Amino acid sequence: MGFATDAIHAGQEPDPTTGAIMTPIYQTSTYVQEELGKHKGFEYARTQNPTRLALERCLAALDKGERGFAFASGMSAIAAVLNLLRAGDHVVSSNNMYGGTFRFFDQVMAGYGVSFTYVDTSDLAQVAAAFRPETKLLYVETPTNPSMIISDLRALAALARERGALLAVDNTFMTSYHQRPIELGAHLVLYSTTKYMNGHSDMVGGAVVSNDPASTERLAFLQNAVGAVPGPMDCFLVLRGLKTLAVRMDRHESNARAIAAWLVKHPKLKKVLYPGLPNHPGHELQRKQACGFGGMIAFETGSIEGGARVLKATRLFSLAESLGGVESLISHPATMTHASVPQAERLKAGLTDGLVRISVGIEDLEDLLADLDRALQAL
Repeated sequence: MGFATDAIHAGQEPDPTTGAIMTPIYQTSTYVQEELGKHKGFEYARTQNPTRLALERCLAALDKGERGFAFASGMSAIAAVLNLLRAGDHVVSSNNMYGGTFRFFDQVMAGYGVSFTYVDTSDLAQVAAAFRPETKLLYVETPTNPSMIISDLRALAALARERGALLAVDNTFMTSYHQRPIELGAHLVLYSTTKYMNGHSDMVGGAVVSNDPASTERLAFLQNAVGAVPGPMDCFLVLRGLKTLAVRMDRHESNARAIAAWLVKHPKLKKVLYPGLPNHPGHELQRKQACGFGGMIAFETGSIEGGARVLKATRLFSLAESLGGVESLISHPATMTHASVPQAERLKAGLTDGLVRISVGIEDLEDLLADLDRALQAL
């Protein structure tokens, strides 16, 4: 089946009781068992829920993975993957990624004896040099958040396998519609389903899709043992969002490509970061390993004062954390999504105080351009 067909149907069957075409919201904490040791496949809602199961099957189908796991947030999905490690293990990670991920690595997992080396994962030599005998995980964002750096997933997968490590890819920006890391050799794919996968800014959730049998077995244990699972209503909302993922991502991207082409010509901007621009250093690689460029753009205003003026002047682009919803958002990574990253580390990854990030929504393009044009006059 094609992607859009799977997004609508995979893992979902009409309800056997009523014939309802949408998977019901099984709002229950437990399930009645017929007798000792005999049940219908469901015992307790932390362990199993039919709404969550439908979502997990759909996610696995879209990423061509062995099994999907839904979590209560993107961070709890990341925590589950890091819990595959033990004290003494080492991780090689992108040096430009979501600030909450860095905070979790640096301030939580490091305290449990897991060590980290942060490198520019677009530079294979840097990545290779960072590996140690105890390296068990290579953790990558591509494109990175928010500097839009592109890393070669095929080459990184080959390197990780050669060194006996897992490759985990945060695919939140691209989604399985535009990029499927498992097909490029990754073992694990992570999502904040809060973002594009749901797409309507009305829930919080995360997911991991595994294509590594040992990781699959351990993640199933961890999901139940730790219990950071989403409720059935949140699972239902992501399932609903997935049904329009293909058409939404097409519109997000078409708007973003037009806006990036307009921004790059703007005389008041120092730099525009969008992999769909032909002059982006990762443009050709992105074309080879993905079928799209997404809806995220960053641009350099030159100073925190300039960024603040732009943020204050927009009307359609709402100043808010998050991304990937149908509405356009604008943010200041240095003080918002990446505030927990030390300034020196931010600057190494190109995340300056003047950088502004936009999540391009699916509104009418002309209205979005007019809003940005008015806001950039404040520079």
